[in-house]
Amino acid sequence: MKVTGLALVPPPAAGELPKVTPELLASVLARYSRSNEGLAAILAKVDVKDPDASIDRILKFVDYGHASIGGLTGGLAVAIDGVSMWLAYKFFEIAQMADGQESSTRYIAMDPGNLPAAEDIGMPGDLAPRWREILGRAFEAYNSEFARLDALAVAEPGRVRCPEGAKPAVAARLRKNYALDRARYFIPFATRTNLGLVQSARMWAQTIKQLDSLPNPEARTAARLVREELTKISPRLLRHSFAEHSCEEQARQELAASLALGRERLSASPLADQVWVRTDRTSPPWLGETQPVSEALRHRANRYGLQGTATRRMRVAFAWNNMALAELRDLNRHRTGNRHTPLIQAGFYLPPEIGHGGHEALLRDQLELTRELIGRGSPAYVYSLLLGAQTPFEHSTHADKFIYEAELRTGMGAHFRYAEHLAAALHEFTAQVPEAKAWVVEGTAEPE
Repeated sequence: MKVTGLALVPPPAAGELPKVTPELLASVLARYSRSNEGLAAILAKVDVKDPDASIDRILKFVDYGHASIGGLTGGLAVAIDGVSMWLAYKFFEIAQMADGQESSTRYIAMDPGNLPAAEDIGMPGDLAPRWREILGRAFEAYNSEFARLDALAVAEPGRVRCPEGAKPAVAARLRKNYALDRARYFIPFATRTNLGLVQSARMWAQTIKQLDSLPNPEARTAARLVREELTKISPRLLRHSFAEHSCEEQARQELAASLALGRERLSASPLADQVWVRTDRTSPPWLGETQPVSEALRHRANRYGLQGTATRRMRVAFAWNNMALAELRDLNRHRTGNRHTPLIQAGFYLPPEIGHGGHEALLRDQLELTRELIGRGSPAYVYSLLLGAQTPFEHSTHADKFIYEAELRTGMGAHFRYAEHLAAALHEFTAQVPEAKAWVVEGTAEPE
């Protein structure tokens, strides 16, 4: 694992603007909120060549509960190489205010050499050889199915839904994606990937604190390395990034709940789709909602357009019983509201083009390894999962955010499987809010 902080510099056009470090920016803006002098007068009192005195004097407010000051640092960018897909998932689960990207499964190495060392992830030593052997077979299944599906797409190009008149390079890319997106369910959740995140020092401190409180050694290693790197950029605010009891206790309880549910539901059979949606349109008696839903939606030029108060105030919770980890990695990155999953294997999804036939031995052995790890109470059970593992997943937010997600995840270029999930949720939503149906655009996940 390698962590690299990226220091931002102003572009040439901003050469004459005041220059501040992230913590000096926070301290100046904090003072700005407690003064009527104006920004220029405050900056005149700061020696930008030796700003520490000003920073220390003002940032002491953070230690008295004024955590919002930590959010004034601007975006601190960090690149993290060589983390497992599980840890990348946890980063995005925790860092709900971050902007970020993770390497696509289309562009990373799919072989056992791209697995972390067993000792780095807390895999019990006596199970490590078995774990590596099973995941090696999973990579073999991935590569074999990819080659088969790629050849099938050449032989039967109608499967790919390639746009008429597409250039050869575009057609080849869509054909490859057809095979890649269906073979990916064999990819181990332990596979190493890369991610980049940008967020304020306040949110970085919270993210690192929660990672440092998890029972997984990989998470604690990442917390230490990210803290060390960001200390070069925001040393004072990162003092608040160490594990604490409340985070450790919540992590302990969540692991216990996952292990209990895993023992109860562990399976490698496919789970039939179920979707659950609840909407809440109630409002205070002294502040009722008068805007029709149609007026909240019909003025948008596209899904990025501003919606009205009728949907911005409506609460929505939606959940699936069988979200494969392959799709969860994408849907987990919708930042609004709260997301929750026990991260278990209650079933195993494979697309119709593959099916479970021919892979029974791999799925049986993988399941038994997961059962053994869960039986021992080991948090390393997550590293035995493949991306086809189906887990319950719930997201609660507001209707405007749900509508955006549904339109995005069924629109052009959407992965076929999460398009199915979001389409099902959208159909249930419009059954409960029928006046939205005419104004919400359900896509067909056409390739782009």
